[in-house]
Amino acid sequence: MLTEKSYNSGEMANIDSTKINIIKKEKCMEQINERLVKEFKLKPFQVENAIKLIDEGNTIPFIARYRKEQTGEMSDEQLRDMFDRLNYLRNLEKRKEEVIRLIDEQGKLDDELKNNILSSETMTEVEDLYRPYKQKKRTRATIAKEKGLEPLALIIYNQEEKHDLIKLAEEYINEEKDVNSVEDALTGAKDIVAEIISDVAEYRKDIRKIIYDVGVIVSKAAKDEKSVYEMYYDYAEAVSKIPSHRILAINRGEKEEFLKVKIDGTDEPALNYLNGQVIKKDSPYEEILKEIIEDAYKRLIKPSVENEVRNDLTGVAEEQAIKVFGQNAKKLLLQPPLKGLTVMGFDPAYRTGCKIAVIDETGKLLDTTTVYPTEPQNDVEGAKKKLLDLINKYNVSMIAIGNGTASRESEQFVAELLKSVKHDIHYAIVSEAGASVYSASKLATEEYPDINVSLRGAISIARRLQDPLAELVKIDPKSIGVGQYQHDVNQNRLDESLTGVVEDAVNSVGVDLNTATPSLLKYVSGVSKTVANNIVKYRDENGKIKTRKELLKVSKLGPAAYTQCAGFLRIPESKNPLDNTSVHPESYEVAEKILNNIGFKLDDLKTNLLEIRSKLSTVVPADVAKELDIGVPTVRDIIKELQKPGRDPREDMPKPILRSDVLKMEDLKEGMILTGTVRNVIDFGAFVDIGVKNDGLVHISEMSDKYVKNPMDVVSVGDIVKVRVIKIDLEKKKVSLSMKNTNE
Repeated sequence: MLTEKSYNSGEMANIDSTKINIIKKEKCMEQINERLVKEFKLKPFQVENAIKLIDEGNTIPFIARYRKEQTGEMSDEQLRDMFDRLNYLRNLEKRKEEVIRLIDEQGKLDDELKNNILSSETMTEVEDLYRPYKQKKRTRATIAKEKGLEPLALIIYNQEEKHDLIKLAEEYINEEKDVNSVEDALTGAKDIVAEIISDVAEYRKDIRKIIYDVGVIVSKAAKDEKSVYEMYYDYAEAVSKIPSHRILAINRGEKEEFLKVKIDGTDEPALNYLNGQVIKKDSPYEEILKEIIEDAYKRLIKPSVENEVRNDLTGVAEEQAIKVFGQNAKKLLLQPPLKGLTVMGFDPAYRTGCKIAVIDETGKLLDTTTVYPTEPQNDVEGAKKKLLDLINKYNVSMIAIGNGTASRESEQFVAELLKSVKHDIHYAIVSEAGASVYSASKLATEEYPDINVSLRGAISIARRLQDPLAELVKIDPKSIGVGQYQHDVNQNRLDESLTGVVEDAVNSVGVDLNTATPSLLKYVSGVSKTVANNIVKYRDENGKIKTRKELLKVSKLGPAAYTQCAGFLRIPESKNPLDNTSVHPESYEVAEKILNNIGFKLDDLKTNLLEIRSKLSTVVPADVAKELDIGVPTVRDIIKELQKPGRDPREDMPKPILRSDVLKMEDLKEGMILTGTVRNVIDFGAFVDIGVKNDGLVHISEMSDKYVKNPMDVVSVGDIVKVRVIKIDLEKKKVSLSMKNTNE
């Protein structure tokens, strides 16, 4: 890290402080870059260019998609992780500067302390070094110092001379200062020494390591009462091994006052360490120092360091939970759409009735109703007649059933209903998480001002099947039901992460400029909420946008925003077929040259696509890149787009399972092989929808014959998987599944 030696030489003497600060800043950035290169196993040019692009105001999706040459093809996920780390390191440097300034103002800064601060690699290390100089509330030690007991304390702490402490302490008796006895004097001195010991940064650092190495997290029941935390009522696990999901579960149990939590197993090694560090060989004050050290450790060091360790564990666990949530959310957002179908949305319920909405292939609402096939009304025949009329009237080919309350009863009803339909029709179970949140939202009111709140959920369920991405962006990401402990983590950090996930999903798919809602447009790279509304307003006033260039006429969408967003916006109706691809306008000329080289023009993309594809498959990207003096990744991406203009990347994802029958819990048998949809992936496994009321759990140990460290290495949300039933608990309505030995 930075040292000051280079700034103290004669050659620097005449350089003013501004220039010195510039040099320091540049040096600091170099060191940050070096750390990022090492930590992320990247090349220096990747880090340098990525930071430069971010600092210039480019968005992560834009950099990941259109600046691959500069970043060495870093993914959006890599860029976001590096950006987060960059912010931490920059904040760390700012804090170092602040701490150095604060200590210097006290006149207590020396070269060794300064260099220790500058070489610190974490915020914790910096704060440990600052601790002795931090303005404290009145402590037992500060009160003792006010009584004039510091010289006595230093004699004990330094251990340089042997004194009769009783006689020595007598000299400090002072009734005016409330030191009325030898005992008072020694007690005050011991308090001062204890605080000196507790403020030594090195001791705190090493004890923190001891806790990580040998500490055991222990949880006990705080009350004699049944709860979901019963497995933690008498639980112990090493700090070094406890997984993230158990940290969050224990934290929640403690917060809800079902658990008492502590860290055991550290007292003896910590005290042995401190005794070895503080007590000198042949010390005249060994016994009293042992007493002081125990007090310093148990009263001052242990509570705060244990709290720091638990906060660190929680921080890591939260980041893991946020990461898992983000990965699940992205997979859910990128589920393939079922285009070109008229869909009936079926929002199940009991007493209040099942809400029904029919939407056409464009997502337009055609009709709504409410039926009562479930308890307590059980009007099966009336519901059947109503729905058959709607199915036949609008030629419904798909029913989307929400997976909430009364879902399986509704599924049984629908499966029976379909037997009476003469044309080809199926149903699918759709996650309805967040549908109720959307129904009551301001956005839903704006979209369907004349539709009852209860019916809006059915519309959302139907549209989720048609285009999951366009519908799910309307919902707070925390409410889409694919997380683990999402309400327990830092909400600002979660919001930040999930916004990034939605942005990446939206921009990887692209957005139809003439049909997209403001709620979808605002996630496009470079498009703010205001600009999104202005795009829709421009469309309303001027009709469909005909070219990407026309975007520049939209209010507050200037050249910089245009550069960021243009490549992610699609215009299927444009005269220029490239406007319906992810080819950026800055590369249109290159795309035309590539086509010219194989004997075609842009217009041929509309008429001779098969021949173009055939010819493009023989093109060597490296040769074209050399000829046109551009990067190979850009050429590769352009060729891919020219082969499939307007291609939706979600087409490659597994389609939802379409059903026409239904299973009951009672139908299940151990050993049964079923096909299901992965609904959620968590640290310890995955929940799979196999067509019964509750999703079954595939524990991490049942995912593969090989060792699985992370369930996401095996499955993702939306995956279609074969599973084997290994345990059925009818009482608890739980099904255990395995992905092993599923070949029938």
